[in-house]
Amino acid sequence: MLKLLLTGLVTALSLLVVDLVVPGVNIATFPAALIAAASIGVVNSLIRPVLSVLSLPLNVLSFGLFSLVVNGLCFWLSSILVPGFAVGGPLAFILGPVILSLVSTFLGNYLGERYPMMQSTTTEVDS
Repeated sequence: MLKLLLTGLVTALSLLVVDLVVPGVNIATFPAALIAAASIGVVNSLIRPVLSVLSLPLNVLSFGLFSLVVNGLCFWLSSILVPGFAVGGPLAFILGPVILSLVSTFLGNYLGERYPMMQSTTTEVDS
């Protein structure tokens, strides 16, 4: 549970960095960033797999570059669902999810190394 909350917080902070770096991405408040992080998580878990399967032929033809369009579409769809979060323009559509992923990975790894007690540990139960 703690890892899920930490992941949401890291994504929200990463969205604020994307707001600063990428022109066309606007986040009004920190609560809007938290809601946008949850929305991105839901869209990525429910809609992105369907879009990935449907776009598989285009992905093969483009050597995987069409996945940037799928990521941008999911990012844009999340912005439609959340008031206070807006994505406008092709640069924000493509570059926003890339920067979000990079910053989120960096912050997640940093916090995981800095505070190892926050990482989830799995234990196996022998039967």
